[in-house]
Amino acid sequence: IPIIDFAPFLDGSAKQQATDQLLGSFKSYGFVYLTNFGLSNEEVQEMFDWSKRFFALPHETKMLAPHPDSGMHHRGYSFPGQEKESQLPDSGDSATEAEIPLPSVKESFDIGREDDDLMPNIWPPDHILPGLKESCLAFYWKCHEVEKNILRALALGFGLEEEWPVRYHGMPDNGLRLQHYPSVALESVLTNKVARISNHTDFDTLTILFQDNVGGLEVEDPNESGRFLAVPPIPNSIIVNAGDFLQRWSNDMIRSTLHRVRAPPDAVTKDGMLPDRYSIPYFCAADFSIVVDSIPGTWSADYPKKYEPVSVEEYVMKQFAADY
Repeated sequence: IPIIDFAPFLDGSAKQQATDQLLGSFKSYGFVYLTNFGLSNEEVQEMFDWSKRFFALPHETKMLAPHPDSGMHHRGYSFPGQEKESQLPDSGDSATEAEIPLPSVKESFDIGREDDDLMPNIWPPDHILPGLKESCLAFYWKCHEVEKNILRALALGFGLEEEWPVRYHGMPDNGLRLQHYPSVALESVLTNKVARISNHTDFDTLTILFQDNVGGLEVEDPNESGRFLAVPPIPNSIIVNAGDFLQRWSNDMIRSTLHRVRAPPDAVTKDGMLPDRYSIPYFCAADFSIVVDSIPGTWSADYPKKYEPVSVEEYVMKQFAADY
């Protein structure tokens, strides 16, 4: 997976070069590493510290902010096994509806913007972990700034005015997720009894991923279906991947790639157990209130549109509902 220094885009010193690298990686792999992306290592580590403090709480305490049974309200705490990685048709990857995902051993806490009437946030009582709410919301909005800059770079890659895709992501109808993979037996992962996350694609526009140093993320090889490539942690970087929605929006010019979390190839275990892993994905979705058609320049008389215009809310909520 290519590693791109995003500073030349942000400071304007080599915008087009960074843009071309970003779009090229999305077309080839659907994934990219970005360094110098606009957040300090201290800001990221502070959010990981909050995540570890939250997941260290007793189960019954975390359940004071429960994710509803329905995926249509995608907020709050999900216990291990509550969420399923479903794969609906039209994502364009090699998964089939017949694929049965392995059980995923993870727990998560989902957050959105505070003024979201469709999916209000579900917080633990303030006295449980004072400062959690404020820190999560501050990080949410910082990630939105990173998202907008990535969208601006993609716009230039498509030959569009920089703010063109940003206008479709103005609300924003995004999700910040704190995620914890409890320690699990290496043998159970290697023998496919469980996965940390089973094979899936993301269904949003973009996902920005912060991961700790444990590793285990794998991406399907674009040249060989069923073969997965390790995507190891690189200090002070983020991983950005295109979702099904962006693949559809780009008329399949951009790839939404199947990925999973397994045991890292150089896994260091204690008593045969993989260590706990923490990650923080930020899921970037277009505004639910709009209907989108294929991005200008991605279709022509010789390469017609493959998809009908789609309501963002209808598309995203259908996927949420399938996951719970």
